[in-house]
Amino acid sequence: MAIRKFLHHVPKVDETSYVDEMALVLGQVTIGKDSSIWPMTAVRGDVHRIEIGARTNIQDGSILHVTADNDFNPGGYPLIIGDEVTVGHGVVLHACTVGNRCLVGMGATVLDGARMQDGSMVAAGSLVPPGKVVETGYLWMGSPVRKVRPLTDKEMAYLEYSAQHYVNLKNEHLSGMG
Repeated sequence: MAIRKFLHHVPKVDETSYVDEMALVLGQVTIGKDSSIWPMTAVRGDVHRIEIGARTNIQDGSILHVTADNDFNPGGYPLIIGDEVTVGHGVVLHACTVGNRCLVGMGATVLDGARMQDGSMVAAGSLVPPGKVVETGYLWMGSPVRKVRPLTDKEMAYLEYSAQHYVNLKNEHLSGMG
């Protein structure tokens, strides 16, 4: 795995987490207990911090980055991802906040200052524009996203299932069974 220091910042990866050898984790990054970072994913905390909670999975080919403090973005924007989040393949999360038990569908993009509230879902291929609030309990879809409908009980249960599935899968990879 490529876990690299940037300037004086060394990523902090919980010993129970999994970072694939083909992923990059760089700089001001914290990865919580039982989380997983899959192949070809870049987690680049070079100009601000990235926090990834517990039991969160960042799937293959995703790009996670931040915005620096500058005249156009005073204070900059970190990237904060909560617990039990599923980030699908090829997602871009840029300087946003993703609450607990959320799902970001494959190929979606969530931009600077956007906030996904706990228990929300963004459909595959969607664009969450800067500053947008994605409300709890709904499926959001489109480019730009719009609230489509409330999540079903089955979809809400899937958020928990997906997080646990990826904890189990990362455990298999760590044990050499993967």
